[in-house]
Amino acid sequence: MSEPNSPVFMASSEDPAMQQAIKRARQTFRFFWRELSWEYRRIVPGLDIAAVKIAFEDPPGTPKQDPDQPAVEEMWVSDIQFDGQQVSGTLINNPNWLTSVSEGDDVIANPMQVNDWMYAINQKVCGAFTVNVIRAAMSKSERRAHDNAWGLDFGHPESIVVVPPDYIGQPAPKKSFLGGSKPVVQDLAEVAKREHPMAINMLPSLEEQLTEDPSIVHQTDERGFTFLHQLTLAGSAASVAALLTHDADPNAVASNGMTPLRLAKSLGWKDVAEVLVHAGAQ
Repeated sequence: MSEPNSPVFMASSEDPAMQQAIKRARQTFRFFWRELSWEYRRIVPGLDIAAVKIAFEDPPGTPKQDPDQPAVEEMWVSDIQFDGQQVSGTLINNPNWLTSVSEGDDVIANPMQVNDWMYAINQKVCGAFTVNVIRAAMSKSERRAHDNAWGLDFGHPESIVVVPPDYIGQPAPKKSFLGGSKPVVQDLAEVAKREHPMAINMLPSLEEQLTEDPSIVHQTDERGFTFLHQLTLAGSAASVAALLTHDADPNAVASNGMTPLRLAKSLGWKDVAEVLVHAGAQ
């Protein structure tokens, strides 16, 4: 799904509310990546959309179509991959004034260029921090039109969640996903401690695989990532512990130089890092 053709909503990067939204999006990017990591393991896709908003800028010397346009344009990117150092994906917007990138381009960005993220399950959105700053300034009818254009339920602009409420045993409001009169609040520390539902469900089969074929802990993908690298970045302490019990190397180095411990620290997975350090990760 790509962003619908709609008017460009301008919001100053100096706006304190927008700055705070960008900060929160970057601080919580790990929850987006955790969800996407497990999505890539699903046989039947579960997400309606998963995308990050990246701040793009033309290289120095690129002719401008309009000198009065801002230097930076924020656009959405899908098909996201993350290796602990770089975010990559496919641009799903047509630039309005930049000329160095086009819709459909493969793009690579530093995580600090990521200004927002969102994913949706059953049309109900998680994340979308900067989107909701803009939606907060809209009337109810304008928000309804905005959400209908996307085909998604963004909920109340003051109630932003990083995981679906049922992941942490939190009931969803009856009227809509987040549309009750009281804001939905999630304790990020508590969310981080909870395993993703798929990690819990798949742990027995992972244990079975490791018992039947212990050699899989040493297999690597095209990036040089072992299963330990992958499940560390996915934030699953239980899966990491299982792999380490079956002699996974806590100090294995991927092609980009990242070890499991460095990956855990790159996203702030403290529980995972503790398991790795206990197993001898350096």
